[in-house]
Amino acid sequence: MGLLRARFALKAARSSLNPFPTPKSLLSTTVGHLGDKNILLMGPPGAGKTTVGKIVAHKLGLPLVDIDDDVLETTWKMPVASKLDKVGGERFLEEEGQVLRNFSASGCVVSLTGSNPLHPEAMQHIKQSGMVVYLDVDSDDILLRLNRMKVDRVVGQEAGLSIRDILRHRKQFYEQWMDVRVFCGRGNKVEDVAEKVLQAVERYQNHAAETYVSTRRDGKGHTTHFSDVVVEGLASDGGLYVPKNGFPKMGAPEWLRLVDMSYQEQALVLLEKCIHPLDVSAVDLRRMIYKAYGSKFSCEDVAPVKHLVHHMYIQELFHGPTSSFKDLALQLMPHLFAYCLPPMCNYLILVATSGDTGSAVLSGFTGLHDADKRRTGVLVFFPEDGVSEIQKLQMMSFKERNVKAVSVRSDFDFCQRSIKRMFGESGMTGHLAVEYGTVLSTANSINWARLLPQVVYHSTAYLNLCRDGVINFGDPVDICIPTGNFGNAMSAMYAKEMGIPIRKVICASNHNCVVSDFINTGDYDLRKRRLIPSHSPAIDILKSSNLERFIYHISGNDTRLVKDLFTRLDTHQHFRLPDPLLGRIQQEMQAGWCSETDCLAAIQSVHTQTGYIMDTHTSVAKVVADKLQDATCPVVISSTAHYGKFAPAVLKALKMENIPRSPLEQLEKLQQTASIPGMHRDMMKCVTEGDRRGHAVCEADYSVLVEEVENMIQDSFLKVM
Repeated sequence: MGLLRARFALKAARSSLNPFPTPKSLLSTTVGHLGDKNILLMGPPGAGKTTVGKIVAHKLGLPLVDIDDDVLETTWKMPVASKLDKVGGERFLEEEGQVLRNFSASGCVVSLTGSNPLHPEAMQHIKQSGMVVYLDVDSDDILLRLNRMKVDRVVGQEAGLSIRDILRHRKQFYEQWMDVRVFCGRGNKVEDVAEKVLQAVERYQNHAAETYVSTRRDGKGHTTHFSDVVVEGLASDGGLYVPKNGFPKMGAPEWLRLVDMSYQEQALVLLEKCIHPLDVSAVDLRRMIYKAYGSKFSCEDVAPVKHLVHHMYIQELFHGPTSSFKDLALQLMPHLFAYCLPPMCNYLILVATSGDTGSAVLSGFTGLHDADKRRTGVLVFFPEDGVSEIQKLQMMSFKERNVKAVSVRSDFDFCQRSIKRMFGESGMTGHLAVEYGTVLSTANSINWARLLPQVVYHSTAYLNLCRDGVINFGDPVDICIPTGNFGNAMSAMYAKEMGIPIRKVICASNHNCVVSDFINTGDYDLRKRRLIPSHSPAIDILKSSNLERFIYHISGNDTRLVKDLFTRLDTHQHFRLPDPLLGRIQQEMQAGWCSETDCLAAIQSVHTQTGYIMDTHTSVAKVVADKLQDATCPVVISSTAHYGKFAPAVLKALKMENIPRSPLEQLEKLQQTASIPGMHRDMMKCVTEGDRRGHAVCEADYSVLVEEVENMIQDSFLKVM
């Protein structure tokens, strides 16, 4: 069938499927669920816009307007196919856009044509009349429908292009104009799609219901939205923000559609479901995601999964600009933060880091537009003897006016504790607000916008195994994560809540094993603990912030219990879980720890066996997975950093003699040894070109850190003249 008859055939075929008659009123004043606003259904040919529109209009008691039947043919006084035959494809698109610019309706369900979104002026006009709902239907389903209707060409299709090519090309235009996406699973029937549209409309209208609460307060009488929690970071009562209604669930047909998509496409679909479009518009979220996970990542897959040995797989989370998993969150989080900022105030982001977060947050915030940089600053505190030399070089390499890193003669826990204290002192925060017009916030994993993007890569790890034929969707996997602050482990739990079939999350500790001891005994006891530096410094943490979110989650949102436990931890350095709750935790998680000797031995063993070099944190996870995982399903090990960040320890593990002291020489020696994965380009560049001058070190005194905060404000763009 030729181009000029295709649209007519499509229209005739879909009309035969319509279960309800089509109202013809174009100027209805019927008050529907959106008042006098329209529901505008947009999507490619064969997406079912007219059929779905009839069902939605019937259920809502609204008139349906089909742009083809009720607008174009009425205006032209001839069938669409005849118009196409008369003027040709290019002229047809122009005249179609002109008609749409003159279209006026209210309180209707409007089914657009597949080519309407190609007209910017026309779409700008019609978008003002209501809510644009993008029917994102699987291409295979569309092609099957078009084939049944004997349609082999669509409007605008040039010679040499397939319909699949057209669908792929047009997707960018649909995403440009949508208010909400209705993401359809493979094989969804039109009735299923219509129900999703109704749910999307209800969600869009009911923004007030999509709120966040503190883990220590039920939120009654207090409404907090996504845009609020991103900026505030920590709840005013000291708790951590979590979504009041939990995570959205996705079924197998939806997950299966994601399998063959790019990381950016997967992230967009998942995060749209977790962030209300009135907090961050779908169009702006798309822009942020494609900027965050673009050229700064050295691997096109962003977070690839590779086979290691036997049933073990590694997810490489170190291909971002600072070579750690923190980039997966902190290339996106600053854009969300800047977008959500209210007017009039400046914001200083305070960050405590055990190594990787520092450079990642500095990198992320230097990527903002100049206008946003003028309103945001970042101050990072890190333990002088608790990070590697390369991590120090990375943090000190950022020289832009709005970012700074400060070394402290203490450990990570002191840095984190000091920042939480600053947030809790109303006198200090009030002074900064009044004197400098500056508000404090945080980019640690206590900030919801830091944690949320991590849910994506745990989901994509599973989808990659499905894509590669290792598992079928629904088969279980375990995820083993080296963890100290528990944010990475918590994000895996949230991926499971969304529908990823994770059997167990395995938490791997080094000799600072407070988290693994807690999961195995129910006791969180800091009374006789002291932090001992290790080869895996990013998990040298005793007080695990995100554990609070986990206990809230596993206790069924018991805010009173969470507040009681963490108040006891603050005052007595200890709490014990009730036994039934411990049993629930152990159904979801396993935990173990790894000695320094075993950590280095595993690096050498894996390299000898496979040629693959792990960093010291990945090695901790590998050792614990070997101890605990039963090999009845695949286990994905989260490789949280590139081995080059911890070059001296890795060289020692590989039995290298005469290890050089210079970070550059260390990396060069590793580069001569390593085959997979290769050396990290940005890390090598940083060490080669970085500033080797010394850096300031401050004493472990809370008042000194407070002074650093005020100096940062006074000496930077945040100062109010």
